[in-house]
Amino acid sequence: MNLSYSQYRKRWEALFPTPYSFIIFIVYMALFINQGITVTASQRADSSYSYNTVTVVLLTEVTKLIASILIYLKDNSICKLLDDVKLHAYILVLYMVPALLYCLYNNLAFVNLAAFDPTTYFMLLQLRVVVTGIVFQVIFKKQLSRRQWVSLIILTVGCVIKQLSTSKKKLNDAGTEPTTGVAIVLSNLSSVYTLLLLVQIFCSCFAGVYNEKLLKDTGVEVPIMMQNIFMYIDSILCGGVVLAIRGELTSAFTSFALSQVWRPSVVVVILNNAAVGIVTSLFLKNLNSILKTFASALELVFIAILSWIIFSIPIDMWTVMAIGLVTYATFMYAQNPVVNRGRLDEVEKGREKVPDVELAEPLMKEQSES
Repeated sequence: MNLSYSQYRKRWEALFPTPYSFIIFIVYMALFINQGITVTASQRADSSYSYNTVTVVLLTEVTKLIASILIYLKDNSICKLLDDVKLHAYILVLYMVPALLYCLYNNLAFVNLAAFDPTTYFMLLQLRVVVTGIVFQVIFKKQLSRRQWVSLIILTVGCVIKQLSTSKKKLNDAGTEPTTGVAIVLSNLSSVYTLLLLVQIFCSCFAGVYNEKLLKDTGVEVPIMMQNIFMYIDSILCGGVVLAIRGELTSAFTSFALSQVWRPSVVVVILNNAAVGIVTSLFLKNLNSILKTFASALELVFIAILSWIIFSIPIDMWTVMAIGLVTYATFMYAQNPVVNRGRLDEVEKGREKVPDVELAEPLMKEQSES
C-alpha cells in the first residue's frame, strides 16, 4: 500500500496531535526504562533494599508536589496559586478518586506478590491492555474499532510471550524444568487471590483513564500543573492514612530511615519517579490512555534490545517473537489510532469543538480506498 506524504502526515497528526506529543511519548518511555535501571542499581547484591521503600514512595509524592508548585509559580504568583486552589477546590475532591485507586493498587501489589509467583503475577498484569480499552470506552463513551481491538489483543499476546520468555530463563538458570512455569501459572489461577489481582488491575486502568477524563474534560479549564498539585496532595494524604493504619507513620521517617534514603542511588530513584509522574500527566493530556499501553509494551522491546547491547544478555526465540508481535500491533494501531481530544480544542483555541470522529474519518476513508 503506497501512501502519499500528505496521507502519512494525516496519520502522524492523528497519532501525535500536538507539536510536543512525540517528544512526550519518547521521554515517557525513556523515564520508565530508566526507572527499572535506577531501582535495580539501588538494590543490595541479594536484590533487597537497604532503605524503607514506603519512605521513598512518600518522598517521591512530596517531590512531585514541590516540582509542580515550582513549575506553576514560574508563570504565576503565589496569590494566583491560592486563588486557583480556592476556585477549583472541587477538582481536589475529584482527584481523590484516582489517588485512592493508586494507593489501593500499590498496597495490593505487595499482597499479590506474596500470594503469586512472579510469573503468574506479571503475566496477569498484561490484562491491563484489554481492560484499559474497555474502561476507555465506558468513561469516554467511545467505541474502539475492530482494527484497534485486534491490535490491543496482539499487543497483550506479545507482552505475555515476553513474560513467559523471562520466566523460562529464570527456571532454566535455577535448574528447573521449563514447562513447570506454565503449570505454576495454571495452578495459581485457581487461587482466591486471583480476584484481588483483578481488582488491582482494574484500579490501575480506571485510575489512568479517569485521570485522562479530568485532564481533558471535567477539569480541562484548570492548568495542568494545578491539577498535578491536587493529585499529589491527595496521594500524600492517602499514603499517610495507610501508614497510620499500619502503625508505620513514625518508623518510616526515623533518622535511620532517612539516612538510608539520602544516598545518591536512592535520590536518583526519587527524582526519576517524580519525573515519571509529571510526564505521565502530560502524556494523558496530549495523547491518551490507549497509546500509553503501547508505550509500556514498547518499553519491553527497548529493554530487551538495550540489555543485549549493553549487558550481552541473549535474545531468545520467544523474545524475538514478542518483539515481532508488539511491533506489528503498534504498526497496526498507527494505521487507525484512537483520537481523543476531549474539550481541549474548544478551550485552548476558543473555537467550537471538532468531534473526534471528524478527525478520524479521513484515515478510515483512506484505508477503505486502499
